[in-house]
Amino acid sequence: MKTSKTNQYSCSNCSQVWNKQGTTSCWSEPGQGPKAPNYCPSENEQEIVSDSFQLYLGDSEDAKLARVAAQVEGLCYQPIRGSDAVNARWTRVEDTIALAKLMGYRKIGIASCIGLLEETAQLCKILTAQELEPLSVCCKSGSIDKLELGLSENEKVRPNTFEPACNPIAQAELLNKAGTDMNLIVGLCVGHDMLFAKYSESPVSTLVVKDRVTGHNPVAVLYGQNFYFKRLQKQPVIGADEN
Repeated sequence: MKTSKTNQYSCSNCSQVWNKQGTTSCWSEPGQGPKAPNYCPSENEQEIVSDSFQLYLGDSEDAKLARVAAQVEGLCYQPIRGSDAVNARWTRVEDTIALAKLMGYRKIGIASCIGLLEETAQLCKILTAQELEPLSVCCKSGSIDKLELGLSENEKVRPNTFEPACNPIAQAELLNKAGTDMNLIVGLCVGHDMLFAKYSESPVSTLVVKDRVTGHNPVAVLYGQNFYFKRLQKQPVIGADEN
């Protein structure tokens, strides 16, 4: 695949097009929607888009996953009689179970934050009831102090106490050894989730995104940025003295 010459991807700007017209160029009958904007990758990056779509065709595992994911998306919604509106009927947990069953996955790995072990226990009960086999591994596996990472005491959450480091690569390797069919992230920290996904040999989906302030609902910041979280548009998160 060729790389972009401009790399000016701004699909977020099409939110205004959708708000005004109820559609965009990429969600319209061909030739009937609004004109594609100058930054539209569907127009400017047709080779990448087309080459990527070819990976969904055929009998590969990637192709099967793409088809099943699209099937689950369709099953998630219910049409409303006498209307073109639809209602979502499944939660993310139900979506995940449906995808696992349609893919033929049975052994489900869970990379859990230690702070969400109770939620992980409830998830395991649900997966077991759905005739799936959950295996869970805690982020603090190995119980190795953060000082071993090269951090100082004042960089700990609670300085001068034993504070184990998260070990997402170990989580991935343990689940690899167990031969899981797919793995779920439940509340891993930013960065730790990246390492887990990088080292997991099985497909990874995030079930819970950690956000300590919003009850693990990070989109709340996007809804509230004009009032509660306005500081994010005005103040740096990390100051120059903290870099």
